[in-house]
Amino acid sequence: MSAIQLIIIYLIAINVATFCTYGIDKWKAKKSLWRIRETALLGLAVLGGSVGAWLGMKVWHHKTQHKKFKYGIPVILAAQMALALYLVTV
Repeated sequence: MSAIQLIIIYLIAINVATFCTYGIDKWKAKKSLWRIRETALLGLAVLGGSVGAWLGMKVWHHKTQHKKFKYGIPVILAAQMALALYLVTV
């Protein structure tokens, strides 16, 4: 398996996991249960799950009013896209 294939598999897995984590945290919020730390949610985005985080915010309507998510997730996503574009062109 090539490095590119491994990267693609990793990105799919981290984004699915991040999307699901946002959904679980939203469910826990509705049930007044123990919550997932915001640093964990943001950390998943930084580790490559920014698309999953952004989709989780949109689909689950979760963390949409928190400034660090409302602005932070798009910034992380843009930075990761810029990095990917740079790496592809080098």
